[in-house]
Amino acid sequence: MTNAPATTSTYTRRAEFLSFSPPNITEEEIAAVCEAMRSGWITTGPRVRQFEAAFGASIGAEGNLAVNSCTGALHVALAALGIGPGDEVITTPTTFCATANVIEHVGATVVLADVSADTLCIAPARIEAAITPKTKAIIPVHFAGHPAEMDPIMDLAQKYDLAVIEDAAHSLPASYHGRQIGTIGDYTAFSFYATKNLTTAEGGMLTGTPERIDQARIYALHGMNRDAWKRYSSEGSWYYEVVAPGFKYNMTDIQAAMGLVQLGRLPAMQQRRREIVARYHDAFSMFPEVQTPIALSHVEHAWHLYVLRLNLERLTINRAQFIEELKARNIGTSVHFIPLHLHPFYREKYGFLPEQFPVAYGEYQRCISLPLHARLTDSEVDDVIGAVADVIHAHSA
Repeated sequence: MTNAPATTSTYTRRAEFLSFSPPNITEEEIAAVCEAMRSGWITTGPRVRQFEAAFGASIGAEGNLAVNSCTGALHVALAALGIGPGDEVITTPTTFCATANVIEHVGATVVLADVSADTLCIAPARIEAAITPKTKAIIPVHFAGHPAEMDPIMDLAQKYDLAVIEDAAHSLPASYHGRQIGTIGDYTAFSFYATKNLTTAEGGMLTGTPERIDQARIYALHGMNRDAWKRYSSEGSWYYEVVAPGFKYNMTDIQAAMGLVQLGRLPAMQQRRREIVARYHDAFSMFPEVQTPIALSHVEHAWHLYVLRLNLERLTINRAQFIEELKARNIGTSVHFIPLHLHPFYREKYGFLPEQFPVAYGEYQRCISLPLHARLTDSEVDDVIGAVADVIHAHSA
């Protein structure tokens, strides 16, 4: 095995297609799920509470609410803060649509602020330029696992009396100036989707102060003032009251059983991700045709994604063609993300133009996410490096 990139003369195409990001599931997770199913609690129950406590302990968050998705966590946070029609919420164009969709769901207005060219996270200066008397919250996104600049964002929130809801779908575990992501903003939403660093198949977690999480918990389960699982346990009561028009966002014990195992495995899985990132950095940093992702010195990057940026002026092909070339070499890739302002719904509702957010738009056109997950073998990492190098050699300008 070598870190050196392959050349066109030595490159050998892999025989089978390499999937971009399969889930990392072992027999331990399978056994835990089976145990949960045999226990009699298959919806929200004791394992969910255990998972909430263990997750909170792992990052130092005092309040934790397990839900069915990061989308649900974001929606609950907005509702619990009372954000609705007439309010504005600032977020980034470089994110998945769910970040903005939940703003629409509560009837508020989506306001976009461009990203920084280095990290592709929302730029604090652009946030301040977008603030109006109607602004009620900021949703920074920790893109690819790199934390956004939370100190200036929190300063803006204090200056203008705004809430901060962190979209940390990519960012377990990550830290900013020594503080764990999940302990900084008013609320933080995590994702446990199948491709994430920790998975419960589908699922998410909302963190905040205990008082904020108590409020959010009501919205997460129909607006009822009692936990559903307690109503059917020896410590519960049949009586409940609906105190808010809530949602059905609860996590199940089946998901939590998987999450508890994954949480225990997370340090080892993260170490493997860092090893792969180091090999990618070593291999690709010698090519002027591409730009490797960075991790600023004051953060711990979660490395959910490895986003390679093409220096298109040094290549004879565009990003789409580069992806097809890798696919022809049996390497799966993805693109993160198609900016929000390019999607028909947001473009047509708000009249956004592609160049309105020039950094997000320009960087989008040259980004490729390479395979990065803890199941990758050294041989598969070699295959990715070799394929990228071979495409570069074949299409260098």
